[in-house]
Amino acid sequence: MVRGSSWLVRMKISKNYKIREFHFPDDYQEVYNIWGQSGPGVKVSQSDEIEELQKKIARDPELFLVLENEGSIIGTVIGGFDGRRGMVYHLAVLAEYRGLGLGKMLMEELEKRMAIKGCRKAYLFITLDNDDVLGFYKQMGWEQMPIAVLGKILD
Repeated sequence: MVRGSSWLVRMKISKNYKIREFHFPDDYQEVYNIWGQSGPGVKVSQSDEIEELQKKIARDPELFLVLENEGSIIGTVIGGFDGRRGMVYHLAVLAEYRGLGLGKMLMEELEKRMAIKGCRKAYLFITLDNDDVLGFYKQMGWEQMPIAVLGKILD
């Protein structure tokens, strides 16, 4: 019997994976590399530079999570809570580890932490070129909203 690549990846994942808070600045390059490899859904921008992320971490470090496997970061997600609404940014799992439920584990941990902070409703954006993840989020209870999103760079 020939086993597929998903079997090989499952063999690579130890039972010692852990979700933890992002360690600044030590985790930065590894996380930045995951974002850069994640495909169409994560757009690395000026907001992802180390100085900008330092501002994020000063606000709510417990909502910037990484998933480790045997000492290497294989996934990450950023959440924010402004006191009224939550936001989810940059859920990304290395390609060879996708389809194993790791993104779901990161999201569930983030949602739990946001709820503990008092967040009752959260939003996330999906880029138009990333239709594949729409089903993932819908399975987790997220609903598509009929809104337009506007943005403006302020500097």
